Amino acid sequence: MTARALVRDGTMPLWQQLLADLRRRLSDGEFDEALPGEFALAADYGVSRHTVREALRRLREDGAVVAGRGRVARPTVRSEIEQPLDEPYSLYVAVESAGRTQRSVVRTFEVRADGVVAARMGLEESTPLVHLERLRLADAEPLAVDRVWLPGELAAPLLDVDFTHTGIYPEYRRRCGIRVDGGMENIRAVLPGRGERELLGIDEGVAALSIERLGLSAGRPVEWRHTLVRGDRFSVTARFSSRSGYRVNLNEPG
Repeated sequence: MTARALVRDGTMPLWQQLLADLRRRLSDGEFDEALPGEFALAADYGVSRHTVREALRRLREDGAVVAGRGRVARPTVRSEIEQPLDEPYSLYVAVESAGRTQRSVVRTFEVRADGVVAARMGLEESTPLVHLERLRLADAEPLAVDRVWLPGELAAPLLDVDFTHTGIYPEYRRRCGIRVDGGMENIRAVLPGRGERELLGIDEGVAALSIERLGLSAGRPVEWRHTLVRGDRFSVTARFSSRSGYRVNLNEPG
């Protein structure tokens, strides 16, 4: 079946035929940037906008396209940066390993007190913390908003570091003698707020991965981190077997 050639004998709903043809055209790479708008598709196939909307709705549900309110549908870009969970990792290493250049825009870098974060690390609420907030880029494209807090008494030497193209963990080891060798991490899907959507360059309705990490060194809390990563650019994987179950090791972040 080619575009605009829908069979009108009642054996298959028009929206279903349209859906199949749009999937074919997407698979063939016909829509590099975006699909035609609803009016254009309706005219092209000689169907109603209701039929077009139903087909597009199914494409969105399948994850084949993404579309914000009032915007044309765009082909979903396959995650380009994949991070296994069965080995030590860091966002910096994951990006560079994918053959892309990781760069950061430092938004905040200061010493401050944060009672909530300090409590999460088991510290006194008034404990001075080194706070670093970065917009992480992969080949100049926004990838993640990364916020990290480190105990000031341990991390003070890091205040002289330029974090535009380096990771925290290598500098933490080199300058402070702190090696993150354990911890706990929670990963969940969220819909970012307007400000974070603008930073990440994503449309309303596009999910992100929210990653919260408590980093330990010899059992001592040395880091609290919250990272918001674009769900359409980054994925995590885990290996499993019937014998050992899931092999997930977050004990030695890079």
